[in-house]
Amino acid sequence: MTPEPLSPANTTIVLVDYAVGFANLLGSHDLASHIRSATGLAKTAKWYESGLVVTNGLPSKPSGPLYPELLEVIGDEPVIERTTDFNAFLYEPFAAAVRAEGRENLVIGGIATDGCVLQTVLGGLREGYRVHVAVDASASLTVEAHQTAVQRMVQAGAIPVTWFSLAAEFQLDPRFHDAPHRMRLMQENVPSMAMSARSFVNAVEQGRPRP
Repeated sequence: MTPEPLSPANTTIVLVDYAVGFANLLGSHDLASHIRSATGLAKTAKWYESGLVVTNGLPSKPSGPLYPELLEVIGDEPVIERTTDFNAFLYEPFAAAVRAEGRENLVIGGIATDGCVLQTVLGGLREGYRVHVAVDASASLTVEAHQTAVQRMVQAGAIPVTWFSLAAEFQLDPRFHDAPHRMRLMQENVPSMAMSARSFVNAVEQGRPRP
């Protein structure tokens, strides 16, 4: 049976530990691409008005605060600062915040894929949520660590998604059918697609008869 589509009304996006102290350790993804994906996922939550829960460790720890690019996107969204636990669901303020959103689907992205993302995804499955992992908005020290963690999550019942495909699915919601969000996301966070679109527009313009 095909599950119902993901929509802003039935989905909470969870951002896990996008901390500046981890960023330069990541080897599974190019850092600039990783930051574009992380901020793209956050913009998807904010612009389409889905649920959103953001968590990080204490900023006084070596891992530090969230990426400044991400803080700019989330604005005054509260950041749940966990004192312990790789599985964020073991920290009651986080679990309560997710419950308060009242949505059955979770889309989780963060770092590291084989650390806090993995354990929080497994924790969400144990809590009875339908959990999706944003594979391209997550990263680890190595490609092997990232891919192995994704395989384990999928075998446990999580569903892999990409952040831009999630935005496309949200765009199908009748409230957002004519919204400019997905095009803006492409322009700001998917530069290769944005350049292709510019190339297409240029080709059309060049092909028009000159007066």
